[in-house]
Amino acid sequence: MSFWYNVDTGQVETDENRSRGEQVLGPYASEAEARAALDTAHKKTEDWDAEDRAWNERGAAGSAAGDDGTS
Repeated sequence: MSFWYNVDTGQVETDENRSRGEQVLGPYASEAEARAALDTAHKKTEDWDAEDRAWNERGAAGSAAGDDGTS
């Protein structure tokens, strides 16, 4: 069985009672994972933002050194 987190209601739902639409996150393998959906999404967003910053900084450093990535 899959579990879903409904961001509108704050409730965990199952395949049998899942809301249809964009307000659900999932599927998750367990109810506990579904309950942690917002925390998981927040952590992943922070990680991706940090990766983007590092990528942009490497690009800016490469441009400053005259390495624009073209041949």
